[in-house]
Amino acid sequence: MERVFLVGAELKSGSTVDARESLDELAELAGTAGATIIGEGTQKIDRPHAATFIGKGKAAEFAECCKQGEVDTVIFDDELSPAQTRNLEKLFDCKVLDRTALILDIFAQRARTREGKMQIELAQLQHILPRLTRFWTHLSRQKGGIGMRGDGETQLEVDRRRILERIARLRRELENVRQHRTTQRRGRQRSQWPLVSIVGYTNAGKSTLLNALTGAEVLAEDKLFATLDPTIRRLRLPTNQNALLSDTVGFIRKLPHQLVESFKATLEEVVEADILMHVVDASNPVAAEQIESVKQVLREIDSVEKPTLMVFNKIDQLPEPNGNLHWLQELDHAVAVSAKTGEGLEALMDELGTMLRPIRSHMRLTIPQSNGQALARLRAVGQIDEEHYEANDVHLTARIPPHMRDQFEQFIRAEA
Repeated sequence: MERVFLVGAELKSGSTVDARESLDELAELAGTAGATIIGEGTQKIDRPHAATFIGKGKAAEFAECCKQGEVDTVIFDDELSPAQTRNLEKLFDCKVLDRTALILDIFAQRARTREGKMQIELAQLQHILPRLTRFWTHLSRQKGGIGMRGDGETQLEVDRRRILERIARLRRELENVRQHRTTQRRGRQRSQWPLVSIVGYTNAGKSTLLNALTGAEVLAEDKLFATLDPTIRRLRLPTNQNALLSDTVGFIRKLPHQLVESFKATLEEVVEADILMHVVDASNPVAAEQIESVKQVLREIDSVEKPTLMVFNKIDQLPEPNGNLHWLQELDHAVAVSAKTGEGLEALMDELGTMLRPIRSHMRLTIPQSNGQALARLRAVGQIDEEHYEANDVHLTARIPPHMRDQFEQFIRAEA
């Protein structure tokens, strides 16, 4: 198992608590990648040092710690420039990675589908390209491990031109994937079922919630980025409305920009969604910061203004009932649930039905009592708000999916 040393930088203009939490998250990421953490260090700085990020003196101090601990890899909590990485590797005399390379390595381990592997390879190659000189210099002593995994890493032995050719090819292939997804989406749109996309910070319980609501069998583990590949399942609401529920890759603070770019084909499910279901780990003391990190990624893909149902998950893990749930009174659409125990899921379904209601056509209909088939069909696919009997007819006010209107056209009296 790879022995690693973690390095964090606390900007004097920033918060000590934020720096600590970010470093703790880096430790969790390193553990997810399969590393053993030997030690860590932080340095307060006014701004990143151009040559070594944390300053040469502090870097030398940490290098001595690493030597004594027989460290294989040093991981910085911020993105390093190619020059900083080269200088730090000379000082530490071992492999130096930044947070971006670590996240890319985890994604390389997690990707299962061809699309996911292509997206990761593209992000890795974009990250490698400006660092190509460093890789050529160190080919003789690469030993694999964190940051040296994944399909994209096979490109380390080729020159810049071939890497650029590979990037261009991957972009073309991903564009084909995007077009295929568009075709699939049009097919789904013909059914007029609204799309609800689950978003949230990594490990907030999105996959567990999808499984609880739809009976899907998506991998759900207590790990960062347990699932990468999107999953879409049908959800039938108590209002008789069908919706499509889409699970997406988890977000994280300091998410590499090239990863957002590479995963645009996957994130289009978020862009095209009618409603976002933003899942939050209510038991996490930094839930507010995680919410903001998710919103930042949503801003990057122009989806932050979409109608959103806030789902505060893991209430079974709260130290006290209703603790950390002040948001419920502050937001228009918010519910508290435990995807693990099932608590609150009924309220979630009701709230989702309420939010999706405007998507349906609101009609007044008159159906002969003798036409039992039409009445049964309306009750199966529609949401009946009012119903009363008069002579031989049934007068109803109901909400029906737009694509079902033709089936009831002869019975419609007016828009409600």
